[in-house]
Amino acid sequence: MLGKDPELQHIKWILPNAPTRAITSNYGLEMPGWFDIYTFSFKESGEEDRDGMLESAGILETLVKDEIATGVDASRIVLGGFSQGGAMSLLTGLTSSFRLGGLVVLSGWLPIRNEIKKRLASHAPSLPIFMGHGASDPLVPCRIAKISAEYLSGELGIASQEKIGEPGLTFKEYPGLVHSASPEELEDVAVFLRRVIPASQ
Repeated sequence: MLGKDPELQHIKWILPNAPTRAITSNYGLEMPGWFDIYTFSFKESGEEDRDGMLESAGILETLVKDEIATGVDASRIVLGGFSQGGAMSLLTGLTSSFRLGGLVVLSGWLPIRNEIKKRLASHAPSLPIFMGHGASDPLVPCRIAKISAEYLSGELGIASQEKIGEPGLTFKEYPGLVHSASPEELEDVAVFLRRVIPASQ
């Protein structure tokens, strides 16, 4: 849908694949994953695969560096993803040495909250961030995304923003949506992209 949008034809899409790794919560079976998930309970005190997350953030940061090396301005780069990919986009974008054009987080959450403050980039509060989440998501409950959004605003100083694509955090909940994306949500993503990386500046 997004790739066919006539107003987004200027965008180069890079879709990296997560490495294959054993996922504990999936009985140790190997599958694509940016990090291990020990449990889907998402408790406040739950253990996270910190090392796996930071390793993957390094991979994504390298992709950003590679694009910048080709002449793309960092402000024209948006990181985005779904579920684990959304979590990694948020972590990478908030801690990157580059001030990116924006972040898109679908059905995701803020990982390693207990240490994100000390890793936060100085430009993070000025980033446009779009978070979308299904209200009926059974895998990553919407309450987890809401807690993440509240932490971003209350603890990290990223202002809540009603207008999609403006500096700050826009959080939208989609009634009836499970752990997937909907046409309405994807249209909101398109609006975001049109605003943060327009065809001409």
